[in-house]
Amino acid sequence: MGGDFGPAVVVEGAVAAMQEFGVPIVLVGDKAAIEREVARLGADGLEIRHASQVVGMAESPSQALRRKRDSSLRVAAQLVRDHEATAFVSAGNTGAAMAIAMFVIGVLPGVDRPAIAAVLPNRRRYTVLLDVGANVDPKPYHLLQFAVMGHVYARDILGYDNPRVGLLSVGEEEGKGNELTKDAYEQLKGSSLNFVGNVEGREIYNGRCDVVVTDGFTGNVALKISESLAETLEAMIKEELTRDTRSRFGAALALPAFERFKRRVDYTEMGGAPLLGIDGAAIICHGASPVKAIKNAVRVAAEWAQTGVNEHIKAALEAEVERGAREGRE
Repeated sequence: MGGDFGPAVVVEGAVAAMQEFGVPIVLVGDKAAIEREVARLGADGLEIRHASQVVGMAESPSQALRRKRDSSLRVAAQLVRDHEATAFVSAGNTGAAMAIAMFVIGVLPGVDRPAIAAVLPNRRRYTVLLDVGANVDPKPYHLLQFAVMGHVYARDILGYDNPRVGLLSVGEEEGKGNELTKDAYEQLKGSSLNFVGNVEGREIYNGRCDVVVTDGFTGNVALKISESLAETLEAMIKEELTRDTRSRFGAALALPAFERFKRRVDYTEMGGAPLLGIDGAAIICHGASPVKAIKNAVRVAAEWAQTGVNEHIKAALEAEVERGAREGRE
């Protein structure tokens, strides 16, 4: 029911996921509104759960938790909590979705704070950047947990054998950064992860790292700048290619290359941002997500569940705790 386009786009994306990937779907929200969209698409085989309330995009997470106990977000989260559904996908209010997922579904053992991970294209494949907004003031050991969760996600979902993990800072040298990054550096250096040290912002896109860890404030700023830059570059390139007849002719010849480039940087290929650390799969989609993004968010959520990402996160976190205790005794 949330997002910029309401149920029309979400239902169509869910139907596409069901038809293309064979994923069973439960649509949660105003039953009459959903049924209209299902009828419009001529679809069948989808389960509908009615929810009498909707969380607005501007509502605070605390209000959504306290005052809207029959919202579509909460009902969907309850389905995951009660094992009637495996994954939670939303294009609605991000803060409310995160808070409801955390307090209704719960967090994995060993996780203090869930983290929102953005999967961004780089020169080779993808980089997992986390946290991008859930925790603006984390502790150093939270960043270690983020790194472990990002490592598992990059390995299980993106297929990296031994993901390279970097800590976002203002310089590559050890000792650079603020107190948070300095303390987190020591914890990451002592972990079993493939830690490559401090990295600068450029490493997010040049392919040197597979996972980049930072606090939610810095990560969100980096993500929003990246989104704006991508939109600006696309607009500027389009403007230059249509400036005169010669440019338009050249653009026509280079069209296949431009189409390939657009696919490489298209965020809809990954669908949304995984909320790592939740005791279930949770994908947070952009409010302006088109049909393709919703479809792929459902696909990624299904892959998450099928590959056992959460069990692997729990095992990896337990191993790090045991390692830390062992080294502490030594």
